[in-house]
Amino acid sequence: MSTDTEDAPAGTWVRDEASGISRQQKYTNLVAAVLLFLAGLFTLREFLPALAWAAVFGIALLPWFRRLAQRWPQHKRELLPSLFVLGVVLVFVLPLVMIAVPLAEDWHDASQWLGQAEQNGVTPPAFLNNLPDGSKLVEIWQDKIGQPGQISTITHGAIHGGGAKVARRIGFETIHRIVLLGFMLLGLFFLLRDADSVVEQLQVGSRRAFGESGEDICRQIISSVHGTVNGLVLVGLGEGLLLGIAYVVAGVPDSALFGLLTAILAMVPYGATLAVLVVGGVLMISGKALAALVIVVAGAFVAFIADHFVRPTLIGGATRLPFIWVLLGILGGITAWGLVGLFIGPAIMAALILLWREWIGSQKGPINPEPEEIEGAMEG
Repeated sequence: MSTDTEDAPAGTWVRDEASGISRQQKYTNLVAAVLLFLAGLFTLREFLPALAWAAVFGIALLPWFRRLAQRWPQHKRELLPSLFVLGVVLVFVLPLVMIAVPLAEDWHDASQWLGQAEQNGVTPPAFLNNLPDGSKLVEIWQDKIGQPGQISTITHGAIHGGGAKVARRIGFETIHRIVLLGFMLLGLFFLLRDADSVVEQLQVGSRRAFGESGEDICRQIISSVHGTVNGLVLVGLGEGLLLGIAYVVAGVPDSALFGLLTAILAMVPYGATLAVLVVGGVLMISGKALAALVIVVAGAFVAFIADHFVRPTLIGGATRLPFIWVLLGILGGITAWGLVGLFIGPAIMAALILLWREWIGSQKGPINPEPEEIEGAMEG
């Protein structure tokens, strides 16, 4: 074995002579490698989401990390990766904690309110009288949950044992997510620290397995992740900032918290619309019908512009991916892969579209059709 070759990166060992194994042994080795690969996936199945998130953050942050590493090379392996991991915690994890803590407090308050409502009934809210057929709605409210003991027909499961089961399930899921978060941050640290080595290994592996098309696909996937991060994360934060200012002007209770929730939900297409409807409902319950209408209309306008013009330009422009495939990739990715599918879905669609364009010859690439294939298709 030797490293003295012009085509291989530094540290890559290549053969000095032809392999002595037979064709049957090659097939056996291939089957064994596939089985080992599947066994590895099965072993890591619980941690694959954490590794996928680490890869997404690593791809998105790598250009910035490399710029800083060139300026301060002495801190490339310890300080800079640690600072980037800390930045991810402050920008993405801390806001989720800031939302989760008030929600936990509200859950406790809601449990106490349910107990009081069980004993005393629930008074109809004032805004019902202002709605069409408001008097009939008030009668229905009084009939269903307005009298003592009637709310138990709705909340029986939560009051009589179901709540404890739900609480245990939430606690287990919370601990599980925290563990995955820890492994994601740890994986991101090592991915950034050893970024150059990892990139070289991926280049060698993709070239050996797929040739030039493998490198093209990798570049397309990376471009897709960068475009998706810009189109989802940055646009979502922008929507949250704009609508958060609107919440303050409209007098929404806990406007900063709702603005933060809107920014997080806005990272998913049409998620900002859901957040705005919730805020509009809060204002309606508070008796501010006009402010609720203004917030819903303004939020729908901002979400429409972001989802139909800004996001397609950022995501599709990075990979020349039509908006319909961007949207299908995002929504299908969430369905298939969970939240990390926000980034995996468009990346898969971008790679497939690239292969199709090269296959039919609309884009130059290693798998373009041969001239005789084009002539035959035209004659046919």
